[in-house]
Amino acid sequence: MYEAFYHLRAKPFQLSPDPNFFYGSKGHKRAMSYLEYGLHQGEGFIVITGEVGAGKTTLVRHLFKKLQGENLVAAQLVSTQLDADDMLRMVAAAFGLPHEDNNKATLLKRLENFLINCQNLGKRALLIVDEAQNLSPRAVEELRMLSNFQSQEKSLLQSFLLGQPEFRFTMASEGMQQLRQRVTASYHLGPMDEQETREYIEHRMRTVGWNHDPHFTEDAFAAIHEYATGIPRKINTVCDRLLLMGYLEEMHQLDAAAVNEVVGEIKTEMAVPFNEPSGINPVSFGANSPVAQIKQIELDANLASLDKRLGQVERSVVTMLKLMREVLSVAGLKRFRTDAPGQDKVVAIKDQ
Repeated sequence: MYEAFYHLRAKPFQLSPDPNFFYGSKGHKRAMSYLEYGLHQGEGFIVITGEVGAGKTTLVRHLFKKLQGENLVAAQLVSTQLDADDMLRMVAAAFGLPHEDNNKATLLKRLENFLINCQNLGKRALLIVDEAQNLSPRAVEELRMLSNFQSQEKSLLQSFLLGQPEFRFTMASEGMQQLRQRVTASYHLGPMDEQETREYIEHRMRTVGWNHDPHFTEDAFAAIHEYATGIPRKINTVCDRLLLMGYLEEMHQLDAAAVNEVVGEIKTEMAVPFNEPSGINPVSFGANSPVAQIKQIELDANLASLDKRLGQVERSVVTMLKLMREVLSVAGLKRFRTDAPGQDKVVAIKDQ
């Protein structure tokens, strides 16, 4: 919708992770160095933690993009409260192996044969577990047991564990000592500072052909950082809405007032009703509660679909606006903006 208005090749602030938009902040560059170091070691676990939307998944996808062409067999697993009994089945499924109606011994043997075959073919097996904070201690222990598969004193499987900050408490808990000893690299991905927030926005805009239209004022960048607190996903959300408002209002300069208006709309939409439905415990909706975690996973899984649907709505609105302009033109009418915000007046212009 706004892409054509601002002469952009694509939407710069999609919510779904895209390695083509990767921006290397100080934290992201350091995390990437840890990933590359751990991958070079070829064994053990690499742990990356960070807040929701901090860019953990984008980081790993960028790493895979850099590794294209290398002999790597990678599988990704998104954890949704998996227990130990389901973990082996999900790992087998992630690598494309049969996993239904099999007991644990059969699954372990099948995975071991697959990993040995990968090594014989000169390939390395890598397992990425996203949302690792949802894993039970028993499920984490199953992952550790998989790291015992070795051939000629070399580990057959390496694992990346990506999780929210609370996963660090799981790692530090009693009974995780053996897993901690197998962690070859660990890093916590923090938020970006205000300067990095600005550079992040400009980087994503330039990636889609931005030629400084619209112009972001200095106070606009500051207002975006104040709301988003340096979290990439929150930056994407507010900037996408900001560009949409700029298009609808035909604005070529976006300032703090525009940002604050968008932020106000987002906060209103996300506000929780004061009166909770009966029978629901408000505590269960805490940021770190199981309900909140499950909802966040469901939200992440549907981001791409929501982007697509929003694009369809935007195209429909554009079509309607074009039709309205054609009708007004034929009728000899012109549209004037009044002093009252949000109100337009249509007057007839008589032919002389």
